[in-house]
Amino acid sequence: MTERLVIRRPDDWHLHLRDGAMLKAVLPETARHFARAIVMPNLVPPVVTGAEAGAYRDRILAALPDGMTFEPLMTLYLTEETDPEDVAVAHASGLVKAVKLYPAGATTNSASGVRDFTKVRPVLERMAEIGLPLCTHGEVTSADVDIFDREAVFIDTVLDPLRRDIPELRVIMEHITTSQAADYVREAPAGLGATITTHHLAINRNHLLVGGIRPHYYCLPVAKRASHQQALRKAATSGDPRFFLGTDSAPHVDAAKETGCGCAGCFTATNTMAILAHVFEEESALDKLEAFAALNGPAFYRLPVNNGTLVLERRTTEYPVKIETPDGPVTVFDPGFTPAWHVASVSAE
Repeated sequence: MTERLVIRRPDDWHLHLRDGAMLKAVLPETARHFARAIVMPNLVPPVVTGAEAGAYRDRILAALPDGMTFEPLMTLYLTEETDPEDVAVAHASGLVKAVKLYPAGATTNSASGVRDFTKVRPVLERMAEIGLPLCTHGEVTSADVDIFDREAVFIDTVLDPLRRDIPELRVIMEHITTSQAADYVREAPAGLGATITTHHLAINRNHLLVGGIRPHYYCLPVAKRASHQQALRKAATSGDPRFFLGTDSAPHVDAAKETGCGCAGCFTATNTMAILAHVFEEESALDKLEAFAALNGPAFYRLPVNNGTLVLERRTTEYPVKIETPDGPVTVFDPGFTPAWHVASVSAE
């Protein structure tokens, strides 16, 4: 039985850091383990231009505690007014690593997202020319589509036509939740990847709804059937380079979660690596954890892997239940089991 596992220092390819006091409170939870992260741009107001991305990056680095090493990888929020040349310049400077597509109304702070895809075609064509990836929140928002079907319908009605229309565009399907999405990525030609979250590997919709509504398991895309959870586990632990870690760690204070209209998001930054090791061991795939968490993402984004290492040891540890912020506590994701692994050490080099 493996007692110690050494892997390259991991990256998080989908992360919410928020801003202000929340940013300062939650950033150390990611920087403790992860070398880099793709930072989501859905602030209020959203990060739309290269100048706004640069200013946000400066605020993130200013909030980083002394002694921690972490590189924020910036993204731009795609709107129907986004300037293709501003995107190209921001990418050429090395600042921006992706552009994020939110269908309008799909998730937290997505009101500025895309309604008419014909209006963003010039941006997408320019991105295809320069090799800049498009990160997608893969759900339709039509009121007549069941919330559990929105990912599958997005693939059929938005993503597949888009990729056929602009085949050179590199796309990441973020936080996939269904067997249909996993199959679509697996069967696609080059240029399509997918992130999978910690929480979607740990829970299914029963965890959210059985025995009472559990607001800290509510996220978007919403957790699906156990059969979809198993499909995600199979994809994540396969070693297939098209699948990689994006936690979608999304902090909200408890007062915003535990209410009549609670916010969507699971805060997993604190204990992700311990949970993943536990899940991968359950799937007899500990040897595939490094690829999922540290190798596949850099390969897709055409970035070097990290030089540092992360050491996991077999022992249980009590992780914090909450992270305190000036605006109130943020509950750390509870996977429903005590992880059998613990992050023993992290080195930057």
